[in-house]
Amino acid sequence: MKFTPKSRPLRQEHYRWMREGTPNFDDRVFTGIKELELIAKKEVKWVLPSTSILKALEEMAHSYRSLIVQNSTGSFKGLLTVMRLVNYLGGGDLFQIVERRHNFNLFSALSKEPVESIMEKNPVVVYVDEGIKEALARMVNYGAGILPVLNRENKVVGILTEHDLVKYLAGVVSLGLKVRDVMSSPVVTVGENATLKEAMETMVKYGFRRLPVVNDEGVVEGIITAVDIVRKFGTHELIERSTGGDIRDILVIPVTEIMVHDVAVAREDDDLASAINTMLTRNISSVLVIDDEGVLKGIVTERDVLYAILAPK
Repeated sequence: MKFTPKSRPLRQEHYRWMREGTPNFDDRVFTGIKELELIAKKEVKWVLPSTSILKALEEMAHSYRSLIVQNSTGSFKGLLTVMRLVNYLGGGDLFQIVERRHNFNLFSALSKEPVESIMEKNPVVVYVDEGIKEALARMVNYGAGILPVLNRENKVVGILTEHDLVKYLAGVVSLGLKVRDVMSSPVVTVGENATLKEAMETMVKYGFRRLPVVNDEGVVEGIITAVDIVRKFGTHELIERSTGGDIRDILVIPVTEIMVHDVAVAREDDDLASAINTMLTRNISSVLVIDDEGVLKGIVTERDVLYAILAPK
C-alpha cells in the first residue's frame, strides 16, 4: 500500500517559502549533498497503534517531536507529532474526544485512548530511493517539518527533519546574510496573562510549534513550545497538577508557569551564521529577534534558514 498525503491547503502564514508548485531551489547546493539515505536518521522512536497516549507522552518527554506508528510487523501506519498531542490536550478539535468520550477525565483520556485515535494516518512521506529535492519540495509544499523515510515495502528506514537539514546544509554553503534578511515578521505571540489552553489553541490555529510570550509593551518574557508542553505532560509534571483528575484544572494554568525564560535571541544586524550556530549548539528550532529594549521584532526558524540556503534571492 502506498501512502499518499491528504490534500491540504497551504497555511495562511508569514513564511516566504510556502508557495504552490515546485520550489526554485538553487542547484549549486545539491552538488554537495549526499544521498537521502545517508542524511535521514536511521534510529527512530516508534509505538504501536494500540499504545496509550500516556505511554506516547512519556516517550516524547525526552524532547522527541514525533513518534513513528507501525504495526507488529514493522509496517508504517502513521505519525504522532507534538502538534497532534497539543491538539488533543486542549488546543483543537481532537479535544472533543477528551470531552465526549472521557468526560474531561484526564487519566482516562491518557491511559485508555490509543495513539491510533489521534495520529496522522496519511502524513507526508518520502521514499528512500527518491532524491533530496523531492524531500525538500514536499516539506515546502505541505509545510511538513518531519518526513518519515520509507522503503517501497512501506517499512521505515529513517526520519528527516528540518533540524537535520539545517545542521547538514549549514556547512555546505556560505550565506553572507544578516538576520534581518531572512527573519519572519510579524510574529504570532501570546500575552503573559494567557492560559495554557489559550496558548495551545493559538498553536493549533496558526500551525506554529512555538509562541513567544510578550508583555503589553511587546517585550519578550519567554517562549512556550509544543515540545515543552508535551514534555511536561510526559514527565507527569502537569498531570500531577490535577488533583481531581479533570483536565480543565491544567488548562487554566498561566502560560508563564510553563514557558521557558532563557530565550535564544539575536539582533536584526547580526550575521545569520551566528543565529544558525545558536540554534545548532542549543538544539533549538528558532531564535527570537529583539531590539535593544527587548521588544520582539521577528523570528528566525529552521524553515527560514532552509529557504535562505536553498532558494536565495
